[in-house]
Amino acid sequence: MSKDKLVIFDTTLRDGEQSPGASMTKDEKVRIGKMLEKMRVDVIEAGFAIASPGDFEAVKAVAEAVKESTVCSLARAVRPDIERAGEALKNANSGRIHTFIATSPIHMKYKLQMEPDQVLAQAVEAVKIARNLSEDVEFSLEDGSRTEPEFMYRIIEAVIAAGASTINIPDTVGYGTPEEYGALFKNVMNNVPNADKAILSTHCHNDLGLAVANSLAAVMNGVRQVECTINGLGERAGNASLEEIVMAVQTRKDFYPVETTIDTRHIVPTSRLVASVTGFPVQPNKAIVGANAFAHESGIHQDGVLKHRETYEIMKAEDVGWNANKLVLGKHSGRAAVRARFEELGVTFDSPEALNDAFKRFKDLADKKHEIFDEDLQALVSDVKAENCDEIYRFVGMEVNCKTGQKPKAELTFTRLGQNVSASSEGSGPVDAVFKAIEKEVSSQSTLELYSVNAITAGTEAQGEVTVRLARNGEIVNGVGADTDVVAASAKAYLHALNLLESEGRAHPQRGV
Repeated sequence: MSKDKLVIFDTTLRDGEQSPGASMTKDEKVRIGKMLEKMRVDVIEAGFAIASPGDFEAVKAVAEAVKESTVCSLARAVRPDIERAGEALKNANSGRIHTFIATSPIHMKYKLQMEPDQVLAQAVEAVKIARNLSEDVEFSLEDGSRTEPEFMYRIIEAVIAAGASTINIPDTVGYGTPEEYGALFKNVMNNVPNADKAILSTHCHNDLGLAVANSLAAVMNGVRQVECTINGLGERAGNASLEEIVMAVQTRKDFYPVETTIDTRHIVPTSRLVASVTGFPVQPNKAIVGANAFAHESGIHQDGVLKHRETYEIMKAEDVGWNANKLVLGKHSGRAAVRARFEELGVTFDSPEALNDAFKRFKDLADKKHEIFDEDLQALVSDVKAENCDEIYRFVGMEVNCKTGQKPKAELTFTRLGQNVSASSEGSGPVDAVFKAIEKEVSSQSTLELYSVNAITAGTEAQGEVTVRLARNGEIVNGVGADTDVVAASAKAYLHALNLLESEGRAHPQRGV
C-alpha cells in the first residue's frame, strides 16, 4: 500500500533565526541551505525578505545557491512585502511566496485593529498578488489554533479559490494540545468545500513542549506538510524539531500513513552546523542529535544492546549520521583532500586565496590536534566567518597568568579597525580577566547574558567552542569562537559578539507565524 508524501518545510533560516541572538549572515544561511538541500528537504524558508536589506540579500543568495529544494520567503499580507519576496526569489529554480495574516480574535482586535471581513479581504488580495509573482503560494492563518472555526473555514475557502496551494494553520503560541489540534484539521477538511485543492500544513511552537506531538497529531488528521527546524530552534521555546518529526515517521512506519524523502544520514552533521553557526549548543539528552541519544549507561541496558541492539535502540545511530564522521584528515593531508572534505560538508570557496587561508588554518589546527573530525572543520569555517563578519575587532594573541592563591591576569592584543590594541586586566578567573581587559579598551556598555563552553569532539585535545551572548539597548547577539585553548576561544567569541553589536541591527517588522 503506497503512502502519502509528507512535505518537510524547514524554517531554520527564518523562524529559527528569530531565537534571541541567533542571527545568521548571508554566507552562513547559504551554508545551511546547501546542507538542507543535501538532506533533501522539500522547502527551505530562507528568510523574511522585507525585514532588512541583509535579509533580502540572504534570501536571494539561498535562492540562487539551492537548486533541488524549493526556496521560500515569508511576507505579510501587504503588497510591498509580497513584491519584495518575489524579487528575492526571482532567480530561484523553484520558489514559493509564503504570505500570512493574523486571524484569531485577540490578534485581529489588539494587533491588527481590523474587523474579520477586512482581514479576509486583505488575505484574498495578498494571495492574488503573490499568485501573479509565483505559481507556488502558501497562506498562513497566524494564531490559527486560537481562530474561531467558522471564520477559519471562510478564509481558507477564499484564499484557496484565490490561488493558494498550501494552507498553513500554525499553533503560533504553542497553545494547542494534540487531540484538539488534530481535530482542527479534520474539521477543516469536513467544512471547507475546496480543502482538497490545497495541501494542509502545520507549524507548531514548543511553549508547552508539545510542538512535535501536535505536528504528528495533525499528520494523523490529514496534514501533508510539516514546518519545522533543525534542533527545534525558534522563537521562545522553539519550533517542532525536524529530526524528531522525520525519525518518528520513519521509525514508526507501521503507524504513520506518510513517508518523507529526507536523507537522514545528514541529520547529525546539519545539526552540528546549525549549532556552530548560531551558538546554540544541543543539549546532551536531546532526541536524535544529542550526545547521549544513543549512549547506554545502565549495565542492564548495555548488556541488552550487546546481545541484541533492538532491545534498547529503536533506531540505528548510523542512520542519522552518528559515527559517519570518520577521521579523514590529519597534518599530512593535502590541499585537494581538505577541499574535497569541505565540499562534502557544503563549504565552497570563492577564490584560491580563500581556500589557501582555510588550508593554512587547517594545518595550524592539525599541529595542535592530531585527529581532525568533520565537527572541527565546521568550527574552523564558523571561526573564519566570525572573524570576517563586519570586522572591527580581531583577536591577535594573549598571555594569561594563573597561579593558586593569586588573581589571574590577562594581557592580550587585538586589532580595532586594523590597528593593534594592547589590553590587560586581573579577574576572578582567566576568562573574566580576558573579558575585563577587552572592556577596559572598548567600553561597549553591553551586558554579558550568557557564557557557555561546548567541546566540539571528544578527548582532552578537543577544540572548545565558546558562545558569548551580549545585550545592549534591547539588541541581543551571540558571538562564537573556537580554539583548542578555551581562553583564546573565549576572547574570540567576545570580540565576535562586539563586531555583531557594532554592525547594523536586524529587526523584523512582524514576527510571523
